[in-house]
Parts: sequence; C-alpha cells; structure tokens
Amino acid sequence: MTAPTDRLAALRAELSRRSLDGFVVPLTDEHMSEYVGAYAQRLAWLTGFEGSAGTAAVLADAAAIFVDGRYTLQVRAQVSADDWSYQSVPQTNVASWLAEHVGDGARIGYDPWLHTKTWVETAARRLAERGVTLVAVATNPVDAVWADRPQPSAAVLEVQPDDLAGRNSAEKRQAIADWLAERKADAAVLSALDSIAWTFNVRGTDVARTPVALGFAVANADGTADLFVAPEKITDAVRQHLGNAVRVQPYAAFAGHLATLAGKRVVADPERAVAAIFGALEEAGATVLALRDPTVLPRAIKNAAELAGHRAAQARDGAAIARFLHWLSVEAPKGGVDELIAQDRLRAFRAEGGLLRDLSFDTISGAGPNGAIVHYRASAETNRPLEQDSLYLVDSGGQYRDGTTDITRTVAIGTPSAEMRDRFTRVLKGHIALARAVFPEGTRGTQLDTLARQHLWAAGVDYAHGTGHGVGSYLSVHEGPQRISPAGSAQSGGDEPLRAGMILSNEPGYYKTGAYGIRIENLVLVEERRIEGAEKACLGFETLTFAPIDRALIEPALLSREERDWLDAYHAAVRATIAPQLDGAVAEWLDVATAPL
Repeated sequence: MTAPTDRLAALRAELSRRSLDGFVVPLTDEHMSEYVGAYAQRLAWLTGFEGSAGTAAVLADAAAIFVDGRYTLQVRAQVSADDWSYQSVPQTNVASWLAEHVGDGARIGYDPWLHTKTWVETAARRLAERGVTLVAVATNPVDAVWADRPQPSAAVLEVQPDDLAGRNSAEKRQAIADWLAERKADAAVLSALDSIAWTFNVRGTDVARTPVALGFAVANADGTADLFVAPEKITDAVRQHLGNAVRVQPYAAFAGHLATLAGKRVVADPERAVAAIFGALEEAGATVLALRDPTVLPRAIKNAAELAGHRAAQARDGAAIARFLHWLSVEAPKGGVDELIAQDRLRAFRAEGGLLRDLSFDTISGAGPNGAIVHYRASAETNRPLEQDSLYLVDSGGQYRDGTTDITRTVAIGTPSAEMRDRFTRVLKGHIALARAVFPEGTRGTQLDTLARQHLWAAGVDYAHGTGHGVGSYLSVHEGPQRISPAGSAQSGGDEPLRAGMILSNEPGYYKTGAYGIRIENLVLVEERRIEGAEKACLGFETLTFAPIDRALIEPALLSREERDWLDAYHAAVRATIAPQLDGAVAEWLDVATAPL
C-alpha cells in the first residue's frame, strides 16, 4: 500500500499530465452524502484524514486540508504537516486559499459530480478575480491514481415496512406530485440517498452506518417515478414493493435520462444535487427550478408511526447503555479496560436483543485526553486505558429498523477533580436549559444555541461544535434541515424554523486539550406546548433518550432548585422506562445511579 506522500506525488503527476495546476478533493460522493461508501473515500485515501467533513486542495508546490473546529486535533494527528497545511473553516475557505496561492492563468480542476452548483459558482467568481479558471473534469484524477479503489457496493435493497414508515411510497410520491403541481413543475430530481430511501420506503447497506442504497430518482408530476439503481440490487420482493408506477433503470442510465427532460420544468435542490445534474438539465434545455428537495421537510417531521418506533428504539437502546455503564462501573476500577475494549463491549450490549442492524456512526470512545478530540475514533495506535481519576467520554448510537439513536455520556473513572466537576455541571446546566426551553413557533435553532452555552461562557470557556443536529428515522444520524448551532458557524446549516415532530440532539460539551472531554447528549422531540394565557402558539422539547447522567460529576451547589428538579424528574423517567428491561445487579445499580440528587 502506498503512503500518503506517494499518493500526493502521484496525483500531482496526473494533474500535470492533464494540464491542470491544481485540484479540489471534497469528502463526499455523487449524492452530497456526509458518510460515503468506501469507493468515494478519496480524501481519506489521499491524506489519511478519517473525519466525516473536510476538503483538500492540491497544487504543484502546496497542498492544504480544510476542516472545521470539530477536527482541529484529529487532522493534526492523522495528516502529515510535511505535506499539508491545516486550514480552519469558516475562517478561510478553499477558493480563497487557492486565490492566494496560484497565479494568473492557472487552471484548477474539480469533479462536477462532487460539488454543488453554488460552490462552483462561488469558487469560480473568487478565482476569476485572480485570473484563475475553474475547470470541470470528465473523470476524477484521484480515481486515475487510486489503483486499489474499492468498487461501489452491490448489496440488494431492503423494503422498509409501511407500518414502520407510517405512509406508503405511493402516498409519498403523490404528495411530491401535488407539490410539483403547485409550482407548475413536471419533475423533481432526488439525488440525496436518504431522500430516495424515504420516498420509496427502501433501505440498503451501501454506506457504513447509514442504511441507504446508491441510487438516483426522478419523481414525476403524475405520481410515477424513475428509480436508477444497479440492476443486481433489485430483488423480486423489492420490485413487487415498488409497483408498476416506479420504473427501475440502471444507475448508469441516470445522466442520460436527464437529457430526455428537454422542455420540462424540473426541480433540483442546489444544496443536495451536484453541479453535474444542473449542467446536464440546462444542456438538455430543461427549465431548472432551484428549490429544496420536496422530501426534506416531510422526512424531518416524523409521523406517529415513526415516533412510536423511535420511542421503542430509545427504550431498548437505553437499557443497553445502562448495562454498559454498570459493566464499566465494575470493570474500569480494576484496570485492564481500554477504549477499544469498552466500545466493543457497548456494541455487544446493543446487539444482545438481536435487533441492532448497525451502529449509527463510529463510536467515539475517548479516555482522558482523547475525549477532548471531538470526533475521535479509537485505533490500535491511539488506544488508551481508562485510568483512575480521569474522565471517559463515549458517544455512540444504534441503527434499528424502528429508529436511529445517538447518545453521549461522560463518566468519572475514580475521583474527578474539582475542575472536572465544575465544567461537567456547567455543561449539564446548559443541557437542562435547552431541554426546558419553551419558544414560539417560527423559532430557529440559532436562536436557542446560546441557552446551552451560557454557563460555560460565564466561566470564559466554550465548545467548537454545534449543539444539536436532526436525526432520521432508521436513516442518517445527521439529518437536516433543522439544527441548533451558532449563526454563521461551519455547522449552522441554514436557518430552519423548528417544527413539532422534528427530532434533534441536545449535546453541549467542554474540551480541555491534552486533558479530558465532556459532552452530555440526549435526543429531543419538538412538541407543541399549551401555555395558559399564551398569545401565540408555542413549542418545547420532549426528551427521548433514557440513560443515567453520572452523579459523581455533578457539583450540586452549582445547580438551581429548578435544575435539580429537572434532573431528578429525568432520572425518575429513566428508571420507569428502562428498569423493566433490567434485573439483578444492573437493576440495583440503576436505582443508585438514578436516585434523587
């Protein structure tokens, strides 16, 4: 296997052969996915970076990798400073860096199947100011030098039952058709993998941790659809499920199909559809309506069946977490437990019931200073023991047919320091403030983010990630359009009003580089709140995650009476929800772990 330095040299040689002065390598696929299949892991192959968000820019004499605050430590641990400069987003961006490092007449390549039209237009304008041309490549030069590049998955599609989906595919397609009619449009391109999975009530195993299948779709105004997937992925059961109104075509036929939409009014999402799709539609003579994918909002607002499934998955998951935390309380003080042992044991507890399909993301199992790496992933090289008088942070989740889970707990191993208790309690106070928030309809996550940070700010500290992300229904653990993040941050993801039925995470944290990390994460449901005398409709959060919060890390003197009451009520709900699934020593441990403060 070649080293990253050799791969960079090979790519530079390929760019020279193509008369390109540089190339941009994003971490995504043709569907603008956050998590991508092995075949699309170009950034990891080229640089060694294993985070879930980033971009590289390669020139003949310089190279840079761009990440946000979540990956500041990780990128330095995984990517060689001898070959790459580290760039922080949003303080800088790829186009600005390129403009500063290339001269007039330079040609910078990009793959139009891996970038949005907005990115291309914005970057092209910035580079044009320096006389630099952005050039679309017909084939990706990274692929040309990646000799052992994996093939896309050939795994078959799976049917997601209607009783779990809550609506059948025909109903969903008709809703899209009605939406198109309102806009006098003929069709909508669906390129996001979770949009396709949701619309057709199918799932897949083409992407690790996200139950989706590689495909494209065109939903038509008459309620029919064209679905483009590799033929070997369609079984008789899937074909019968899809019905006659869905025409199944080969994945490779998608680009050619766009050329048949001449004269049509076609919707394409500028945030989720790549530039190549817009280019093909415009070249075909279609009128392109740059509108948001019509499945995004209905997918984010969970129906009754999805919520029932999610609650069942959360209760099951909470019991697994309790078994793990009990095991940790017994085994960690003995020594001999490390990050890899702990994360493997947690997965085993989740799998015990036979209903776990996959993890919802790679578990973050961080002992001591590794817990300060926000998106840390333990490996044989980085693995640390859980040592006495330290903190252990574990962020994990499961994919079940009825729901997707995501939870973070921070645990004291031995006796925590006064500083650890102070920081943990400030994080907890922010978590409680957000959990208790009541707000008018139309409120955005950006307006709520400060609630979770206020007590940290009072001590002059903060955290460099968003406070909350949307979560799918047996789909992506990171699902838009809703978020709780600072306005203008790298993870703000727009300014979507929160609506009843949306699920988000509530996960403030604190990270002391070289020492420890703290995060407390539950999932919450946006729900209607009836307030006597209210002059407008209001919303609040129902907490959906049930697992103990480590009482050994709480400084009670820092909590108000209302905060103590919230914590005691939460722990009572944890007991009521998961105790019936536990017995013996674990049940006894749970009683102590959830006792009133």
